[in-house]
Amino acid sequence: MSENISLPIGMFDSGVGGLTVLKALRERLPCEDVLYLGDTARLPYGTKSSQTVSRYAVQCSAELVKRGIKLLVVACNTASAVAVQALSDAYPHIPVIGVVQPGAQAACNATSNQAIAVIATESTIAGGAYQRAIHSINPQARIIGHPCPLFVSLAEEGWVDGPITEAVAARYLDPIFKPASGVAEPVIPDTLVLGCTHFPLLAPAIRNVVNHDTTIVDSAATTAETVYNKLQQQNLQQAEGECGSAHYLTTDDAARFARTGTRFLGTAISESEVELVDL
Repeated sequence: MSENISLPIGMFDSGVGGLTVLKALRERLPCEDVLYLGDTARLPYGTKSSQTVSRYAVQCSAELVKRGIKLLVVACNTASAVAVQALSDAYPHIPVIGVVQPGAQAACNATSNQAIAVIATESTIAGGAYQRAIHSINPQARIIGHPCPLFVSLAEEGWVDGPITEAVAARYLDPIFKPASGVAEPVIPDTLVLGCTHFPLLAPAIRNVVNHDTTIVDSAATTAETVYNKLQQQNLQQAEGECGSAHYLTTDDAARFARTGTRFLGTAISESEVELVDL
């Protein structure tokens, strides 16, 4: 597979949230080129059926594979929950990595009291993807899944810190980490999984609300580490040298993608860097 070393890493999400995974990947593998597709015309995936999400995932992946990639990252929790196996079957010659399994593994490694909280969108929590992944690794784990839908809007608007964001975080998280008195022997999780690619932007506000000794697991960072390990295992890692580049694809409104994506990536994306594609 050495001839594939120079190919980029392919990555897709329903929108710009997956750029937090790209940011973590650039920090871990700065020499790798990345081809990122945000399917903004059809977001959110979380309200769609699993069959529809799988179909969208295959279509996004087909566009990336057509252009040439050496590894595929499903940078979307919803798609990771339902489509990773279908993509692995469709492209057996390309490693496929989702964001759910790495986050679940990191949570199981981090917990001491076997109590793990998972916060994500309503669809991800309702679908039970993290619960299943964690229990497949540690059947004794006690999991509290809690949807935090407003976190997505706050991240999109750039309200990632301050009193309003912390108040919303407290409203969601206090029942888990600071239960009301009178609850008999409450189990306080020692590990919190950020189960949505939007949520790492809110990590400072979340940190100010949860217990100081709580381990916060960022699925973006853990996925980047998994990609690093996979590239090394298969001798696909680009040799150190010049910094890698990123090319962006979107299915709707390149200007909005560049504007919102800049917030998630932490570095400027110009509209000219974003290619509009039709899937």
